[in-house]
Amino acid sequence: MAQWYQDHLGVFVTPQSSDDPVWNQQAGPTSFTPFPEKTKYIGDATKQWMINFRVVNLDKMVAQLESAGVTVKLDSTAYPYGRFAHTHDPEGNSIELWQPPTSAAVK
Repeated sequence: MAQWYQDHLGVFVTPQSSDDPVWNQQAGPTSFTPFPEKTKYIGDATKQWMINFRVVNLDKMVAQLESAGVTVKLDSTAYPYGRFAHTHDPEGNSIELWQPPTSAAVK
């Protein structure tokens, strides 16, 4: 699972040695959004959480994931707070990709 996140989203696991890469992020907007227990937004009632990654260029990230065989659903609506796409990791956990309306994003 860790390798999937590293390969597709550039997330490195906690380093095991001083030579291992560390996952760095650019400072930018952060959103903490608790959902009701019975939300349908996450998509799978058996899953209890969703991770959201800021991205600089949502279209480019979606294309990158799709070219690697990852299914992504791009939300065609541009909201005042940004654009979104949704996918799942190999264990079915929900991932939301968020491009804020400013350039203060990552990847």
